[in-house]
Amino acid sequence: MKITVIGRKCTPRDSFKQRAEKRLKKVEKFFDSEAEAKITATVEKTEQIVEITIFYNGMFYRSQERAVNMNDALDRCVDSLVRQIRKNKTKVEKKLHEGAFEAFDAIDEFEPEDNYDVVRSKSILLKPESVEEAILQMNLLDHQFYMFKNSGDDDKICVVYARKDGGYGLIIPEED
Repeated sequence: MKITVIGRKCTPRDSFKQRAEKRLKKVEKFFDSEAEAKITATVEKTEQIVEITIFYNGMFYRSQERAVNMNDALDRCVDSLVRQIRKNKTKVEKKLHEGAFEAFDAIDEFEPEDNYDVVRSKSILLKPESVEEAILQMNLLDHQFYMFKNSGDDDKICVVYARKDGGYGLIIPEED
């Protein structure tokens, strides 16, 4: 697994990088050497944030944790990733071996227009996938919603989202 450690408002020490590599051994067993892990450490006034994003076979696995100590945040983040993967073990195993998702690119550059305050913009390559695959991807990214091309509905661009009552919602566009 290729591991990249990035610091925001800080420069991660070598000891943190070594600890991160050691802790990611728990997660490496689920992937082969083609997987890429990006660890972002951020220091704020009263807490430190560690975010781990793993990209493999077109799927993203993401976790973010906050703690007073950066090492504690790292430990919680790795444990959270392992829980996510185990929770969805059968579905994830199926996707890891099939390679069902193609890679999609995220572009962080965008020039805001007029008075709108757009802080970030992403561009993604959409590929047809089922509602179940979209929900799995949304959960693995730990997001509240996920946009995808629905393979079961004439390739329409749809959105799945997590409802406050614990279920999921699906938004299907209609034309006039």
